[in-house]
Amino acid sequence: MSAEDLENYETDMELALYREYRDVVGLFSYVVETERRFYLANHVDLQVRSAAGEVYFELALVDAWVWDVYRSARFVKSVRVVTFKDVNVEELAKAELDLGSGTGFAR
Repeated sequence: MSAEDLENYETDMELALYREYRDVVGLFSYVVETERRFYLANHVDLQVRSAAGEVYFELALVDAWVWDVYRSARFVKSVRVVTFKDVNVEELAKAELDLGSGTGFAR
């Protein structure tokens, strides 16, 4: 396999992942970003914890989808994340999720 073949394969996988995201985003209520992953979820519980003077975040997600091109199964029942890095949680407005009208994205 040449370097060009590998690059084309990775590009195709990323495009397929974006298309899957576009198809499933309407099923979820929250977008969650951590340093390592991007998630869609229907329930998010974020707890700020501290131990030995350090602050960390404990995040529990239920009914989630994981943005990861290398995962064979992106839908997960529950996810638990513990991180010292920033966590961003946004509630999705259902009106914002219509990617098919007027945005240049075709379904």
